[in-house]
Amino acid sequence: MIETRILNPHLLALLARVRHTNRLVIADAMFPSWPDIPEVDLSLVAGLPSIPQVLAAIRATWRPGAVWMASEFNQHNDTVIRAEFAEALGAGCPIEFEPHLRLKERVPGATGLIRTGEMRIYTNVVMESR
Repeated sequence: MIETRILNPHLLALLARVRHTNRLVIADAMFPSWPDIPEVDLSLVAGLPSIPQVLAAIRATWRPGAVWMASEFNQHNDTVIRAEFAEALGAGCPIEFEPHLRLKERVPGATGLIRTGEMRIYTNVVMESR
């Protein structure tokens, strides 16, 4: 039996498919669907789970090599929210900020998308595996 805190078998299967240099998208509740990308929907109610909660669970066993977020995230979210995301990603995991439309260009070709109940604006995260 795999020993991990993650219980969702669909999420575990998706994470197992992410290989070297593959991308994984952690999306808010409003993020558009991408028909060609497998999606694991973890959303329960507005705000749950949050993207930082999902990141913290994933980061316990999975290490990204690169992380991108929309530059608008910094403009529309206060320092407390920004710190929450940085903590969930962990020390030594720098975030590259770019315009939201550029971030969306990274989504096609992703191995999978994890939808959360996140309702805060511009909080989507694209991660590339090492």
